[in-house]
Amino acid sequence: MRNALRRLTPLACAVALVATAGPAAAADRYVALGDSYSSGTGTGSYTLSSGCQRGVYAYPYLAAQQRPNTDLVFVACSGATTDDVMASQISAVTADTDLVSITIGGNDAGFAEVVTACVTIGCSSAIANANAYIRTTLPGKLDTVYAAIARRAPGATVAVLGYPRLFSSASCAGTFGIDASERSALNATADLLDSTIASRAAAHGFTYVSAIGAFTGHAICSSSAWINGLNIFSIGESFHPNRSGHSSGYTPLVRSVIG
Repeated sequence: MRNALRRLTPLACAVALVATAGPAAAADRYVALGDSYSSGTGTGSYTLSSGCQRGVYAYPYLAAQQRPNTDLVFVACSGATTDDVMASQISAVTADTDLVSITIGGNDAGFAEVVTACVTIGCSSAIANANAYIRTTLPGKLDTVYAAIARRAPGATVAVLGYPRLFSSASCAGTFGIDASERSALNATADLLDSTIASRAAAHGFTYVSAIGAFTGHAICSSSAWINGLNIFSIGESFHPNRSGHSSGYTPLVRSVIG
C-alpha cells in the first residue's frame, strides 16, 4: 500500500502544478486595417488575398509573426479609402480587439493619380487639388474612421502609421517623367499628409508614427531603396514599399507601438 502511494505521488504533484498554472493566456487580437501600404502592395507576393494584394511580406503579417501569442485579423486592402474602411473593414474591429494598425488617407487624396499625372501629363494642378483636399476634407474623413475604431474597441492600442516621402534629390529610371520640382512638390504633399494624419490621430488618443524619418535614405533611386520606383511592367507595384520597406521600415514602426 505504501509503495502504491509513492507511485501516485508524482502524478498528484503534476496535477497540482497544472492546477496552479491555470489556463493559458488568451492571444492578443490584432486587427490590421488600411490601404495598399498596409496590405503589402509592392512586395510582389499576394498569397493571402490576390484581390486586396495582401501577402506575408506585409508589415502586419511580419509584426504578428514576431509577437508571441498574437492572432492577426488582416483586412487591409489595396486601393482602400476611408469610406472603404467604414464599409468593409471596420466590422473586424470588435470589443475584444487588443491591437489595431492602419494606414489610410492617401487614396482619399488621390495620391496615386497625382503621381501618375506627374509621369504623364504634368501634375502641378493635381498636386494643388490634393493639397486642398488634405487640408479641408480629409480631416473629417479620418475622424470618422478613428472614432469608429475607438467606439468599437475602446481598450485597444491603436497604431496609426504615416506615409514616407517617395523621392530624394536623385533621379533614375524609377523617377522617369517626374522632374526635380515635381519630386519636391510630391514630398511636400507627403509632409502635409503626415501632419494632417498625425493631428487627427492625436485628437482620438491614438499613437501616430511617421514613416518619413524611417525611410530617409531609402527613397526611390537610393542605393538601398525601400520604395519601388516606376515599373512599366508592373504598374501597380510602382511607388509602394518593397519587402525591405515592410520588414525594415514599417514593421519596427508598428512594433514600437504594439510591442
